[in-house]
Amino acid sequence: MGFLNNILRRNKELESLFDLDVFYDLAKRPYLKKVALEICINFIARTISLSKFRIVENGKRIYDEWDYLLNVRPNTDQSAAEFWQRFAAKLIHDNEVLVVLTDTNDLLIADSYTREEYAVYPDTFKDVTVKNYTFERSFRMDEVIYLTYQNEKLSRFMDGMFEDYSTLYSRMLETQKLSNQIRGVVGIDSTQSLDEDKRNKLQDFIDRLFNSFKSNSVALVPKLKGFEYTEVADGSNNGKSVDELKKLKRDLVDEVATILGIPTSLVHGDMSEYETALKAYSRFCISPFLKKIHDELNAKIIEKKDYLKGKRVQVYGVIESNPLELANAVDKLRASGVYNANEIRIKLGDEPVDNPALDEYVLTKNYERPLEGGEGNDGDE
Repeated sequence: MGFLNNILRRNKELESLFDLDVFYDLAKRPYLKKVALEICINFIARTISLSKFRIVENGKRIYDEWDYLLNVRPNTDQSAAEFWQRFAAKLIHDNEVLVVLTDTNDLLIADSYTREEYAVYPDTFKDVTVKNYTFERSFRMDEVIYLTYQNEKLSRFMDGMFEDYSTLYSRMLETQKLSNQIRGVVGIDSTQSLDEDKRNKLQDFIDRLFNSFKSNSVALVPKLKGFEYTEVADGSNNGKSVDELKKLKRDLVDEVATILGIPTSLVHGDMSEYETALKAYSRFCISPFLKKIHDELNAKIIEKKDYLKGKRVQVYGVIESNPLELANAVDKLRASGVYNANEIRIKLGDEPVDNPALDEYVLTKNYERPLEGGEGNDGDE
């Protein structure tokens, strides 16, 4: 660096130019990661929050304390929709979620905890913390609701691909800003040497001059002899367009949605092939979530002896079949005697009705077996 110091000593103007910190990192943009995750995770969480839970025994619904906790008010601070939305979001984001039942019959989602695993005994959870309160007691696995998501691809993507996307987005954004930047040079006719004090005064004048251009719709400035301004770039040479930046963010959301099993058209609100995308979303994304919740609730809420007697927890998602759209299929199922009316109601997400007529199997004439030999065959010929 010795030769550079010698040059700067001979020319103070150059020294002032090098007195800048130009080495800064523009690649870290964590909001890209947060936006992509929040869009996709909340999309699933909002769907799960609309689920309905029913406790049935031998086909009849039971209204008890658990029905109230699961469908109305799990705890003193959350409604059922808020609770299940946070439950699903935490399950996806943290890859696991723990819910404990307090002595006051409140369901609480744990913020942090320590799990101790055993081979032949139930695992235990210690140091369970909810908000600012830490439970002194420990909870056994059979006393809590605990689910794991186990999506390693999402974790790997978060650690690797987000960094690459952030770097690329930052480079495109800086190129866009540079291409639209207005740049100019100022020429000064002066035979005097510019010491530091004069340079500061001149720089202050230039700053106030061009702040007037930038801030005011109409700017009037004096024209000085020996002071000339020339634009090097007027900002009309566009580089990467804003649409390309939006497309990059959209691609990032698409990658996360694909990993989570969400059709990308639903995330962006595209109406093309809406019905097909909705069916795929229900079958390959929401149904596995509801299955996990269904199995865990039946294992933890229903005792084994009651389960064997026909007691169940049933979970119905928001994406249920529309009876009006399936009217013809429902009529054929009923008329063919394959299902009775109450069984069809259950499959459509409705509760069975206490009407003996709806428990009967009906076989219409169109589905009755014809007489052997065909119609009008008396067998004498």
